[in-house]
Amino acid sequence: MVFLSEFLGSEVVDVEQRRVGRVRDVTATVIEPYPVVTGIVLAPRSGVALPWAAVRTFAGREVALRQGPAGAAKAEINPHDIWLGRDVLDKQVIDTDGRRVVRVNDLQLVESGGKMLLVAADIGVRGLLRRLGLEGLGKSLLRLFRRDLPMVLVSWDVVQPLQNESSSADAVRLRIPGKRISKLHPADIADIVEELSARERSAIFAQLTDEVAADTLEELEPEDQRSVIENMDAERASEILEEMGPDEAADLLADLSEDRARQILELMGTEDAADVRELLSFPEDTAGGLMTTEYVAVSIGLTAQECIEALRVLEPEAEHVYYVYVVDEDEHLNGVLSLRDLIVAKPDTAIADFIRREIVAVTLDAEREEVAAVMAKYNLMALPVVDKEHRLRGIITVDDTLESVLPEGVKRRLPKPT
Repeated sequence: MVFLSEFLGSEVVDVEQRRVGRVRDVTATVIEPYPVVTGIVLAPRSGVALPWAAVRTFAGREVALRQGPAGAAKAEINPHDIWLGRDVLDKQVIDTDGRRVVRVNDLQLVESGGKMLLVAADIGVRGLLRRLGLEGLGKSLLRLFRRDLPMVLVSWDVVQPLQNESSSADAVRLRIPGKRISKLHPADIADIVEELSARERSAIFAQLTDEVAADTLEELEPEDQRSVIENMDAERASEILEEMGPDEAADLLADLSEDRARQILELMGTEDAADVRELLSFPEDTAGGLMTTEYVAVSIGLTAQECIEALRVLEPEAEHVYYVYVVDEDEHLNGVLSLRDLIVAKPDTAIADFIRREIVAVTLDAEREEVAAVMAKYNLMALPVVDKEHRLRGIITVDDTLESVLPEGVKRRLPKPT
């Protein structure tokens, strides 16, 4: 087990102990799960590399080759390889196990099966002291206080490198498929994204599916949401917003410039865009501005069995099945359906016979304080919103109500429906 900092600057000698040069850098091929060292770059001749197969031993800051200079197989540097010192040291990476952004102070290399592998990133103070040649001094000083100098390593198989648009072509080759970070919960990805620059955020979102990107975006603070969307291609932004709830998408677009919001809306699907435009037409402090158009409604003319079959076709997400609303052919709200009553009812029983017709609802222009008061009074998980003709226009969920009345710093900590 060695560290990259111990290689860098080491003297390279041939089999006859004649000096060949010094190690400027170490090259590696990025493969899963651990990159494989391919060679060493010599200084001052940085365009020349020696293949790793030419290295016999490494000890005491000296790299010994297997052959003399005439037999040393020099080769041009593979343009697809990365330089561990230049492309990895001091760079930020994501520790997907610890769900955090860390900086690489050193790299741990291990020989296995005749190959030298990059197996871990040293992210601790000890790694930094090692590079400065002060590791021994640091350990001695802490020993006086009966303390250890811990080695903080992150296994490379849980590391997700970061790139951005300003990265060099060489650094971009360090990119590992985003499957590592995609496995994290969107809330964890959001915590990581908040620590990054705008360009780094764009690099992360570029590696996420539209669905995961949408869930992650909903976890971010409004200013961070705006930053991500403003630095993203409009077409990709529209695809992500289509995966968001219409109320969430409308809130985000309301924070953008009119031109940017219009550009994204024009690229969204017709139905999704229509829902968002409708929500944007209402003041944000009213029930119309707080509601979502994603709700479950069935026709009053159905039987219990027909209603169950209709729900199977709709396949509503769990967060939208607080209640099943019953409407007539003109979308007038006639009642609300209990799932329990639906399940126990005989298949041919008309749902009109057992729906609850005493409905608590608010109008589109109801203020947020009124909405919160009604939901609290009747202990509702969702509140229907109707127009002047009592047509169902949307619902306000309990989490959206809480978010509307709580301070900004508390909103991110609210649990999301699952």
